[in-house]
Amino acid sequence: MSANASMQCPKSLMDEDVWRAQLYQLLGQLLTDPPTAELLTGLASLEGDDTEIGRATKTLAAVAGKVSAEDVEREYNALFIGLGRGEVLPYGSYYLTGFLNEKPLAALRQTLGSLGIARAEGVAEPEDHAGFLCQVMAGLITGSFQGGPASVAQQKAFFEAHMAPWMKLVFSDIERAESAVLYAPIGTLGRHLMDVEADAFRME
Repeated sequence: MSANASMQCPKSLMDEDVWRAQLYQLLGQLLTDPPTAELLTGLASLEGDDTEIGRATKTLAAVAGKVSAEDVEREYNALFIGLGRGEVLPYGSYYLTGFLNEKPLAALRQTLGSLGIARAEGVAEPEDHAGFLCQVMAGLITGSFQGGPASVAQQKAFFEAHMAPWMKLVFSDIERAESAVLYAPIGTLGRHLMDVEADAFRME
């Protein structure tokens, strides 16, 4: 459950899919680990338009330019780790059943197995972590898990089965969390992406 700050997209991908993959990859990285100073500098240079996602991006850039990596590491720990537990538990089983490691995780593992996707060795987090799921979607879009990009039908099936039922909620909780500073606009960004994706897949 790790990600690089940048990713390579096949030239055959449409611009919209490149954008989707990069945004999923970024969210996956930020949910999995606190950003480094280098990544914060990159976030501070982001630009946005007047869409909801664009405005959230501009807010994220403004905040990223004002915080240090040390500040954000403390914020990340308060949000997701804490003493015993953080403010937000970003796991599908928890959001859907109220408990960890429940049936939603088993169903996800079955789907991941059919796609040939496995959790990296040495990673303790269960696969229904929101960050991991964002990384999986990025990989499905770019084709990094198979010979080429997954079809729209495959992406839709994965999103609707394993992300749509709960991930907008977790992003909303991150957005409103007491400890959230940098992660507040990250939550906003993720929440709007879930809406955009749901609307797009609904039209397929």
